[in-house]
Amino acid sequence: AIYVIINIIIVVVIVIFFAGLGREYALAFGERGASVVVNDLGGDIKGGGKSSAAADKVVEEIRAKGGKAVANYDIVINNAGILRDRSFGRTSDQDWDLIHRVHLRGSFQVTRAAWNHMKNQKFGRIIMTASAAGIYGNFGQGNYSAAKLGLLGLSNTLAIEGRKYNIHCNTIAPTAGSRLTETVMPPDLLESLKAEYVAPLVLWLCHEQCQENGSLFEVIRWERTQGAILRHKDQPMTPESVRDRWDQICDFADATKPANIQESLQTLVEVLSKVDEGQGLRANRTSGVASSAINPSEAVGQVLPEMTYSYTHIECILYALGVGMSTKDADHLKFLYEGHEAFTCLPTFGVIPAQCSMFNGGLSSIPGLNIDFTRLLHGEQYLELYKPLPTSGTLTSRASIADIVDKGSGAVILLDVNTYNGAELICYNQFSVFIVGAGGFGGKRNSDKAKVIHHVFWMLTSLHLESLYRLSGDWNPLHIDPNFAAMGGFKSPILHGLCSFGFAARHVLKHYANNDVTRFKAIKVRFVKPVFPGQTLQTEMWREGNRIHLVCKVKETAAVVLSGAYIDLRADAGPSAGGLQSDLVFAEIGRRIKDVGPELVKKVNAVFSWDITKGGQTCAQWTIDLKSGSGSLHQGPYAGKADVTLTVSDDDFMQVVLGKLNPQQAFFGGKLKVKGNIMLSQKLESILKDYAKL
Repeated sequence: AIYVIINIIIVVVIVIFFAGLGREYALAFGERGASVVVNDLGGDIKGGGKSSAAADKVVEEIRAKGGKAVANYDIVINNAGILRDRSFGRTSDQDWDLIHRVHLRGSFQVTRAAWNHMKNQKFGRIIMTASAAGIYGNFGQGNYSAAKLGLLGLSNTLAIEGRKYNIHCNTIAPTAGSRLTETVMPPDLLESLKAEYVAPLVLWLCHEQCQENGSLFEVIRWERTQGAILRHKDQPMTPESVRDRWDQICDFADATKPANIQESLQTLVEVLSKVDEGQGLRANRTSGVASSAINPSEAVGQVLPEMTYSYTHIECILYALGVGMSTKDADHLKFLYEGHEAFTCLPTFGVIPAQCSMFNGGLSSIPGLNIDFTRLLHGEQYLELYKPLPTSGTLTSRASIADIVDKGSGAVILLDVNTYNGAELICYNQFSVFIVGAGGFGGKRNSDKAKVIHHVFWMLTSLHLESLYRLSGDWNPLHIDPNFAAMGGFKSPILHGLCSFGFAARHVLKHYANNDVTRFKAIKVRFVKPVFPGQTLQTEMWREGNRIHLVCKVKETAAVVLSGAYIDLRADAGPSAGGLQSDLVFAEIGRRIKDVGPELVKKVNAVFSWDITKGGQTCAQWTIDLKSGSGSLHQGPYAGKADVTLTVSDDDFMQVVLGKLNPQQAFFGGKLKVKGNIMLSQKLESILKDYAKL
């Protein structure tokens, strides 16, 4: 016989709370012939009140299922739980202490009482019950979160100490309907999250054949497997199904890393929708049976209806405004004024005619792609430009399904789009779109057809930029309607991913190609997180040959929004300011001046001009003004008078900054020429050394 103690609430003596998970554990063990100790204080979620009725009822249910009431210490399940939710500033000593006495100290007391018995008989199974609030944190639950994560630490230690005695200790973090959750979950969700759906996992972890030890299971690891759906419509869940799918449950291929409790629950909601539809999250790899409505053999290679896009200079200007260009910057004028002698179209405008293939219903016409388009996310984008885009005309786009990849939690569709001006191919796009919940059809995990994936520049996005960018043709209400955005879990409408894409491309084009659109060849980005209008986009760039690598972040939060990104430039025909190594240093100095300019002005009090040369010709001019106002950095000829003017090649400048070339040796060796007050140049060391991060 197997004897089980299930600890739900501990107040001095063992008291078991059977309203939810504990009751299901007891019934499940009893049904399989175990002897279960049943104690229930019958209290409320705050630990108050008492009644023996609940315990008496469960005893009768266990006996009816063939169980017995005999106390021993083979298995301990610590499931103690009450709530005293308060914001941290309002949490009293009593709120804190009571939660820890029940959750953490209670589990300690019960487990300690059983520990020596388990050691003597060389067998024991212990389950600690943590929570998503402990893993991710949750507002108003500082006391509860700390106690729950403390249980995980205790469990991990017991797993180590008990290993040689065949005592295994694991932790579960269930989301289930109980007295603790009935006040915060809607009735339909409570019905979908019955405690009985957690019990099979717990029973398997307690079985003598289960060798799992020291693990954390989120029931629906900070790194989380795709898992397996064991619950199906009109079918019972069993410990045997957990055992049979154990390898899949523990498979960390394509693992996710939820960052907060909302992301954790999102997967749960997706799974429940699959259960309601009678589907699985992904197919059992040994079955070969598809569980989604995607059939790659039918869809891959299919050609979408041909799309045409007619436009004038107005669309080009709207797009430039939509990605943040402004007449405040003189070199933006050629993208904003149709009368400018060099009026041209931004290279990334090439995504606009191509996106018609995706947005105008083309994908819905493809056989083998029966998908929910409300779950479509833009994953990655590749654009290659063969010719500068005309500023007006009619372009034709021809699209085809290049490949489909099964990512388990979703499907990735690679859409190739070639865009023509008449008979001439002018650009190629590859859209990588992710369909949430459409995976599990048994397809391949990767594709050889996917396009393979420092300056610092930043720009504030307008509060209404999303409403402007959508005029370029992306009418998704997620970017304009607060109610629709809220349905997607966002606090407000988010900026279009392709708008951030355009921002980053502008930054590279300006600093590495002097806004020469003929040098733009291709761009590839991966969309990581959303940007909210009004946030500041910061692009960090570094060069390897003609490839510019970049990462785009939100400056206020440091969150990465574009990654795995690069832009390929065509070789420059002659010397120019674009692409110099020294640009990296000056861009960083400019950023530091904005941050600590007054401090530098007080410390340095001088104006320095730089002439940067390459191949014997001046390629760039920079002026560092640390004499007036809060300091500033100017690119190009300086109208004022500099205290010191320095001339040095781009390569030698970098050697000095990197500490590989002594400035005095460079001066006496003729590599560094200085005009003006030479003594002031000594103050440059503090600027380059302290404020130029490479």
